[in-house]
Parts: sequence; C-alpha cells; structure tokens
Amino acid sequence: MLKKIDNSKKMGNAHISILYPGLDLTDNDTGYYSIGRIDQAHIHGGAVIKMHPHINDDILSYFRTGKVKHTDSEGFTEFITPNRLMLMKAGQLFYHEEAILDEQEGLQIFIRPGEKDAKPEVIFQELDKVHSMNQWRLIASPDASKTKLQLSSNTWIYDMQITPGQDFSLPETFGEDFGTLLYVFQGSLKVNDTISLSKGESVFVKGESIRFNTQDKAELVLFVTDTRSPYYDGGMYSGNQINKISH
Repeated sequence: MLKKIDNSKKMGNAHISILYPGLDLTDNDTGYYSIGRIDQAHIHGGAVIKMHPHINDDILSYFRTGKVKHTDSEGFTEFITPNRLMLMKAGQLFYHEEAILDEQEGLQIFIRPGEKDAKPEVIFQELDKVHSMNQWRLIASPDASKTKLQLSSNTWIYDMQITPGQDFSLPETFGEDFGTLLYVFQGSLKVNDTISLSKGESVFVKGESIRFNTQDKAELVLFVTDTRSPYYDGGMYSGNQINKISH
C-alpha cells in the first residue's frame, strides 16, 4: 500500500497544522495504531503556552529552530532547542508550560503509550548535530539500548535531511505488520517518480519498497508502528478523537 496524505487533510490554524493520520487510513480512528497525532508548529517569540494537563500521551518535542523554556509539574525547568529534544511521557497526569523564547518551528509528535496511567517521565536528548545529512538517524524507539528517548509503545521515529543527486530509501525493509509514515517537515520530495510531496505532506507505506529524492533540499521524519503490538488509545491528545471531530 502506498498512499499520499496531502495538506488538505490537515486541521489547525495559522500557527499549528494538525495531522490525524488515521482520518485517511482508517474508518473509525483519528490515529493509525500507535501514531496518534502530528502537529507542525510555527510560533513567534514571546508567546507562552500556559500550564496545562496531558494524560496518557507520549509527546516528542522536535524543534528545528528557536528556543523553548519547558516547566512542568514534576519540578523540571529545562530548555528545548534544535540540539536538545524532549520526550514527555505524561502517563496518569502531567502538567507543563512552554515559553517560546525565540521564533520556533518544529513538530509536536503525539504517540500512544503502551499502557494506561504509567508514571510520568521527562527525557532529554542532546544531539551531536542538528541534522543527519543523507543518512537516517533513529531518534526515538522502544529500545533503551538504541535510543535515550524511549517510547512506551512499539513505535520508532527517524529523521534525515537530504540533498539532490541521489535516491534514498527507507532505513530497512519493514514487514507486513509494520506501517510507516514518511513526513516532509521542510522542502519537497518525489517518491517513486510519481508522487510529489511538499512541506507538511506525507506518504504512507505498508508492505512496499520505495525510493525518493529531492530537487533542492528536504527534511524528513519517518514514523514506524508495529500493528501487532498493544497501545492505549484513550490519551488526551494522542487518543482517538473521532467522535469529537465528526460532530
């Protein structure tokens, strides 16, 4: 299966565009298995998102520009930058506030947890470099031996920035039980010479091999979910919102 998800499928406002991948891939769920929701945000410096709750969401803050001050109910005050990613595992209840110190653009990625009401946890990851040039980089996974940012469900997140001149493929051959979503954070992409993707668009791949390239430059984020594995779909933001959206 190979399916393009274009920007017309997204929701939100001038500052945040929201992708519920399940709206295009399922009949009764806003998420696709453990991939709950992907927000692409562009917020000017000086904005403050006041203290607010999260329940049963694993949230990866993947910012490519700017600086954000994070404060939470567990007593942490930390900064998120393009070199410093944050995974917030909300569990049973968690409050946080974000102060946008410099103009920020990035993704807030809502992954469904492996179980309900786990103990809240916040993990930070320092990156050696902002971009992984022309090579896939695994940034979050369920395996603590492979990534410091450990997700609680069987979900993997990769990133890569590509330049013109060569074809690329997925980091490995994923079996029939795995679904993959290739998301264009910046730039443009051509997949299998037939599917054109621009900023904010994505292509869903299941049980197929693909190749892709760019004519300029593109920043990509890849989401992989194991469709056989358990996850909790009642999270505040990552959970199934189909009843709210359809009414």
